[in-house]
Amino acid sequence: MEDFNLDHVDRAILRVLQEEGDIAQAALAEKVGASPASCWRRIKALESAGVLGRTVRLVDPDKIGKGLNVFCQVKMKTHDPATRRDFEQFIASYREVLECYSMSGEWDYLIRAVVADVREYEGLLMRGILTHEAVLSSSSHFSLKCVKYTTALPTNVTR
Repeated sequence: MEDFNLDHVDRAILRVLQEEGDIAQAALAEKVGASPASCWRRIKALESAGVLGRTVRLVDPDKIGKGLNVFCQVKMKTHDPATRRDFEQFIASYREVLECYSMSGEWDYLIRAVVADVREYEGLLMRGILTHEAVLSSSSHFSLKCVKYTTALPTNVTR
């Protein structure tokens, strides 16, 4: 995908929408100093370019009994492309897994899972992650406290 040139109004729109995804067009236009019609056109252009994706609502994990964050590092037995694709599809099938990254360094993957408690995580690990034939080993780390969490990307970087 090619770069999308963002001016200061586009960046302001992105900042506001990342904090208030359900803001009304008129309120957005006022916050960014543009007309509602201009904001609408810009949002449509940002969507078409793939800069803006789907709109979602964030759920408080504690309120739904999924307050334990676990970071699991995984080391693979082999690194051939077919095995990696198979593992990545396997991991993507677990709803408890919110993020999975292919990593450089000693560990091949870093997985972030959210669960209710250690028992639920044990099930995911022992009857899930470790059952994949390509997994050599894993190391789990339990979050004690969330110091910072955001989904908003910085928009002040210029290219």
